[in-house]
Amino acid sequence: MKNKIPDLAEILFITSYPPRVCGIATYSHDLIKALNNKFSHSLSINVCALESGDADYRYCREVKYTLKTSLADGYLELAKKINNNNCIKLVLIQHEFGFFKVQEQSFQKFLNKLSKPVVIVFHTVLPNPNRHLKTKVQNIANACESVVVMTNNSMQLLADSYEVEKQKISVISHGTHLVPHLSKEFLKKKHGLIDRKVLTTFGLLSSGKSIETTLKALPAIIRTNPEVVFLIIGKTHPEVVKNEGEQYREELEAMVKEKKLTRHVKFINRFLPLPDLLEYLQLTDIYIFTTNDPNQAVSGTFVYAMSCGCPIISTPIPHAKEVLTTDTGIIFDFRNSRQLADGVIRLLNDEPLRRSISSNTLQKIVSTAWENSAVAHAMLFNKISGDISILYNLPVINLNHLKQMTTNTGIIQFSKVNQPDISSGYTLDDNARALIAMGMYFKLTGDENCLHYIKLYLSFIRLCLQPAGDFLNYLDQNNRFTDQNKTTNLDDANGRAIWALGYLVSAKDFLPAEIISEATSIIQQTIHHIERIHSTRAMAFAIKGLYYCHSATKSSETFNLIQTLAKRLVQMYKHESVVNWDWFEGYLTYANSILPEAMLYAWMLTGETIYKDIAKCSFSFLLSQTFNENGIEVISNKNWLQKGHIAGHYGEQPIDVAYTIMTLSKFYDEFLDKEFLVKMETAFNWFLGDNRLHQIIYNPCTGGCYDGLEETHVNLNQGAESTLSYLMARLTIEKYRKPQRKPCGQSLIQKSVNDVNYTAKCVIL
Repeated sequence: MKNKIPDLAEILFITSYPPRVCGIATYSHDLIKALNNKFSHSLSINVCALESGDADYRYCREVKYTLKTSLADGYLELAKKINNNNCIKLVLIQHEFGFFKVQEQSFQKFLNKLSKPVVIVFHTVLPNPNRHLKTKVQNIANACESVVVMTNNSMQLLADSYEVEKQKISVISHGTHLVPHLSKEFLKKKHGLIDRKVLTTFGLLSSGKSIETTLKALPAIIRTNPEVVFLIIGKTHPEVVKNEGEQYREELEAMVKEKKLTRHVKFINRFLPLPDLLEYLQLTDIYIFTTNDPNQAVSGTFVYAMSCGCPIISTPIPHAKEVLTTDTGIIFDFRNSRQLADGVIRLLNDEPLRRSISSNTLQKIVSTAWENSAVAHAMLFNKISGDISILYNLPVINLNHLKQMTTNTGIIQFSKVNQPDISSGYTLDDNARALIAMGMYFKLTGDENCLHYIKLYLSFIRLCLQPAGDFLNYLDQNNRFTDQNKTTNLDDANGRAIWALGYLVSAKDFLPAEIISEATSIIQQTIHHIERIHSTRAMAFAIKGLYYCHSATKSSETFNLIQTLAKRLVQMYKHESVVNWDWFEGYLTYANSILPEAMLYAWMLTGETIYKDIAKCSFSFLLSQTFNENGIEVISNKNWLQKGHIAGHYGEQPIDVAYTIMTLSKFYDEFLDKEFLVKMETAFNWFLGDNRLHQIIYNPCTGGCYDGLEETHVNLNQGAESTLSYLMARLTIEKYRKPQRKPCGQSLIQKSVNDVNYTAKCVIL
């Protein structure tokens, strides 16, 4: 009898929703998209769309209910439907006072009537509330299990001014989009803005936006920077059009003509698709946020601009004062065009400062990516409702960043954010890893485009081979070996090369003969050198590679060499291991799991029990040092773990998580212990946000992987080592997948009809 696949937990969003043109509608759409992308195997998100007046929208299929907010009867009817729907586990309400101003009492009765847990998101928290407003907010909060706000300032206001229980309040920042950070020059050419310095603002237009403040500042700006153009992106707000028509836009257009600014101001009078908007923001030199409302709690527009690396100049709303610091932007007083002009001129005339602010801005805002917002919401749902468990989706395998990092020579070592840094040159280490990753991908997919890259990385290894049978590691951007090869121990790089070559040789059943022949030739030229390797990890990498070779072509030479290296590791283990320290060295550093994995290969080849015993004991010890109640926390690269000391945190590297996953896979395949599978899933989820900071390490927009998890932030650079480590981990777990859960009340047949991609959506375990 087959196991029953459990139902998804349904979350009902009550919110304005597209095609309604509204900031909160866009916010909810982006959040739901992020939740579906990350958690569609455990959550089913449906929507009750809020409507005002006589609106009649055609919605997407996730909209199951609508509520006319001006009609009292609809509230209790909706509450009854929600309470009677056993699939709904939690209700999330996006709150803005304007939504419910006609039926405030009906809304409160609706909240009180709901029997499901409710999370309410306050998009506005006004300071200095009078007694009526304070009571109203308290009553709303009391009817909910949790209150979400987007800034620490709003949280403090709720706690201090409204006396809402602080433990009930969560801060989840307004989400932002990951972007590919395309070249400004390329985008300016695409959008007809070559040689222009671009100032931008965007959003639904209304008089509260105070666009005239910028128009009044422009003459002074243009006197010193005549190439400036100011983009005003966005339609007039539908409610404004309904009540005032286009009066405000026409006033702005008249001001532009009066001040002779026609060549310097461009109105883009439409609601831009998101990709187009993000391109305009990426080409922007300075983003300007103005408003007349000092109580505006949050602005989605300037956090979107920050996610595109824009230096920001903003009026002092609470959100701006919290997010913008001296190294991420400039704040000026409301309606003060002189201050605004001074700030713009200062930034336009100081390109290094703009670049510094852009870099700092990206680092400041990365934690607010929609993917991280989805993680934070999912964790909150799980905390509130015992009926909701969280399973991370496996991302689609994406080779874009790997290919972008690869030249005709090989894969470049480092990147600045996601842009390859050719000045960092190339390493044997990275090209060996790239060879393995691309070989794994070719084995999975049979994509013949991979063969070009496999040959390229293999040629790089050949280039590094020296007459004595050893390999050099460091090559500069001009394809010259650097002096670093003379000052650095190259054993580990040599070991990785053997691993990569052995992997290719073992793939003789699916790779072309010419590739297998070349890999075999290189191994034959280096095999006599391998015995001279004594570095712990280098020997372990070599054992792994030689095991692959031997599995393809039995050889007494490789068998004996594996024995020689394995015996050395045994002696190291016997020398260092004591009670509570089952290890080969007096410290744990990087790539630790390759050591027990090498012992496992030695046992699988020879059958000698001592190798198996050491493999199991040492791996068990390593797992005890890296897994805890928080998940996986690998050894810090800031402070290696010394025998007898307590493990430090921070500085967690993708390579260590990836190697742990690969070793867990091998141990599971050999011993079929399901605990290895559980830990494999836990470890891979580290890349997806289940880590100490609850932030993504893998960037699904670029296909790159951030270089590390630091104390308070992720390292935004997406170098070769990190990206390849993620790819090897992702390809390793591909075979451990099972079908996703089905939506509540729906059969698997119905699901497969509704979603043709269903069978491809699987999750580890």
